[in-house]
Amino acid sequence: MLRNYSNSRTLGDNIRLGTLTAFTAGTINIASLLIFLSFTSNVTGHYAILAAEISKANWSQVAVVGCWIFLFFFGGFASNFMVINFNKKSKYFAHAMPLVLEIACLLFVGIYGQFYYRKTLEETEYLVALMLFATGLQNGLTASISNFSVKTTHLTGTTTDLGILFSMFTQKKFRKNGELVARAKLLMSIMLAYVLGAVFSGLTYYYLEFRVFYIISLCLLIVIGYDAYKIHLRHYNTQYRYSKIYRKPNFLAFLYDKIHGTTEIKQEREKKRKLIFEE
Repeated sequence: MLRNYSNSRTLGDNIRLGTLTAFTAGTINIASLLIFLSFTSNVTGHYAILAAEISKANWSQVAVVGCWIFLFFFGGFASNFMVINFNKKSKYFAHAMPLVLEIACLLFVGIYGQFYYRKTLEETEYLVALMLFATGLQNGLTASISNFSVKTTHLTGTTTDLGILFSMFTQKKFRKNGELVARAKLLMSIMLAYVLGAVFSGLTYYYLEFRVFYIISLCLLIVIGYDAYKIHLRHYNTQYRYSKIYRKPNFLAFLYDKIHGTTEIKQEREKKRKLIFEE
């Protein structure tokens, strides 16, 4: 989900990334609405509020809402900054860092809300700001590494694109276009995952309250852990990494060898055993 970049990504990469991050975005948005009476996965409504407060000359609220919008913007900026600057050193590290920061933000909101939150206006404004920065990080990351194919924190563009695609599918020539069909599958998976996340948050919030942010963080850890597994375990089947395992044997290498050992290596072991037996 995180290793591949831009046009090298497959439809499966984008669907896996889109569904998991859209689920978390839907969960975040409904949790923040129930707790803080404010949406935090997009800033469309905040722009309207900003304009309304400017017209009323309520400059303190203009500053607060303007800060919220800026933090969402800065989250996207920070995500892409990490991707383009650290991509050459390690794609996985560059793509995982924004999610690590998002997890840190959400865990802070969960812990602070569970143990210290007193429902003051100032606390609410700070926590909403932090959540907007977190979702800005997520949206910036998914858009950046997928060549703007995956955006998961809001559904305005997704719904518009689906409407256009479904109108095109009324003609047979477009229904046979694999690229358009793949795009529709991706957008549908993002939309359904977002709605499922929102429903999940609405059903569980009254039982979990701020602990729902721990579950969101766990979903993001799955995104990070999936690629860590692919990189650090499944790639051990190359000859180079097997040679490293044999020079420094350990329990993890032994287990991996038992599960994923290649036919060539098993045959080589059988030869060695036969030679020892013959002696």
